[in-house]
Amino acid sequence: QVQLEESGGGLVQPGGSLRLSCTASGSISSLNVMGWFRQAPGKQREMVAQISSDGVTNYAGPVKGRFTISRDNAKKTVYLQMSDLKPEDTAVYYCNANIRPVNGNRNLFWGQGSQVTVSS
Repeated sequence: QVQLEESGGGLVQPGGSLRLSCTASGSISSLNVMGWFRQAPGKQREMVAQISSDGVTNYAGPVKGRFTISRDNAKKTVYLQMSDLKPEDTAVYYCNANIRPVNGNRNLFWGQGSQVTVSS
């Protein structure tokens, strides 16, 4: 069974940094685009950053220049380095990945979510 497990959320002061990690496990045939989304209270889930299997990245406007997405294909892990955090970055962060299981169809899988709170 394919799963995504996240780690690294927490409470940080404005201007601080955090790094989120998300690792895929299970019987995986191919791991394609991986990404991070976030959902703040009362708001819709929005894309934060995405990265293709060959390292091409895409960022949402509000995080450009402050967040960096990267991946380690050997570890089946995607990272989100967040710097200069602002209170408006407070949200539950979800990783996702386009995965083809060994015995199954390609699908979009989601992590369990990690709370990031930016507050003084």
